[in-house]
Amino acid sequence: MRYWIMKSEPKSYSIDDFAKEGFSPWEGVRNYQARNFMMQDMEIGDLIIFYHSNTPPLGAAGLGKIISKPYPDDTALDPESIYYDKRASVERPIWYHVDVQFLEKFPHFVLLKQMREIPELQDMMLLRKGSRLSIQPITKTHFTTICTQARSTTSF
Repeated sequence: MRYWIMKSEPKSYSIDDFAKEGFSPWEGVRNYQARNFMMQDMEIGDLIIFYHSNTPPLGAAGLGKIISKPYPDDTALDPESIYYDKRASVERPIWYHVDVQFLEKFPHFVLLKQMREIPELQDMMLLRKGSRLSIQPITKTHFTTICTQARSTTSF
């Protein structure tokens, strides 16, 4: 099993949207490295940290699980979609996505600034300067540390 951080802007798709829907295709990934993580490394059953990005508060908001193998992201073929890519075609899709299932909304966000203070998280890709990938691998230690902090009754 692998563990991932998957980022979403809460104005576009929040943890509350995810909880309401129960599952969702993780569409709109338009970075080759993030796409390759999905296509080459993600497996059904992998767990994800759902992370709110680009709008404060930045941080881990909840959990999900990968529930499908990667498949072509049809939003790339739709000229009306913000994810449209004129280079994509049915024969050569370019962009892919996976389906994710909602598992839990954390009782407490684990804010990015808090993560920077936790020794067990210091080697996490998310904390590297300039790291903006929407999908990032994390270790089991990163995953369990974030979950423990999110469920903790004590705050920083």
